[in-house]
Amino acid sequence: MNKTKIALLVLLASLLTAGSTAAAVWWGLKPKEATEAEPPKPSPDYRYVSLDKVLVMLRGRQGESVTHYMAVDLVFKALPENERRTKDHLPLLRTVAVKAMSSYSVDAATAMTVDQLADELNRAYTDAYAAEHREAPFAEALIGKLIIE
Repeated sequence: MNKTKIALLVLLASLLTAGSTAAAVWWGLKPKEATEAEPPKPSPDYRYVSLDKVLVMLRGRQGESVTHYMAVDLVFKALPENERRTKDHLPLLRTVAVKAMSSYSVDAATAMTVDQLADELNRAYTDAYAAEHREAPFAEALIGKLIIE
């Protein structure tokens, strides 16, 4: 064999190696198709525990003699095994909600959205359970009804 044929064979082998490497990289990086995707995990079956008529007196405007109130119905999303514990904790949950919401003025409370108020309540519950070194028996507190007068 002459040097030209050997050089062509080496070049051909290099091209085949580079091509197969590129194909392997492409195959590994291509997005998975829907048939290859993992099936979605089922969401847990939650139970909902309600705490109705949490009444809070809001701070009024400076110099105002009229009292303002907030009435909230809360719903706690709990796993079935924690439903009983959540019901047992309702007095504590009411106390934490009143403490958290009574710090607001009527202007601040009316300026908040329901989602913002729910976030503040969830933060207060997280802090209260962390202070007691306990785990909350529910996943999330939701607002079922909100009235501000």
